Amino acid sequence: MGSKTKKIKAAGKFGAGYGIRVRREYNAIEAEQRKRQISPFYSKARVKRIAAGIWKCMKTGKVFAGPAYTLNRENK
Repeated sequence: MGSKTKKIKAAGKFGAGYGIRVRREYNAIEAEQRKRQISPFYSKARVKRIAAGIWKCMKTGKVFAGPAYTLNRENK
């Protein structure tokens, strides 16, 4: 795992070889999936992303499948 920097955030592990557009899109996805997600089983609990499309409720311990990056995806 590469180190993250303040300026380019999570995409700092890629370096300059990927281009700014790809790194910006990656940062947007990474920030969205790390945000607090509301659990569908317990409204006060949060959900943690284990892998792409696999989520775990931190309160109840249930593991379930869902969208890859975020549970509550609004139309943008």
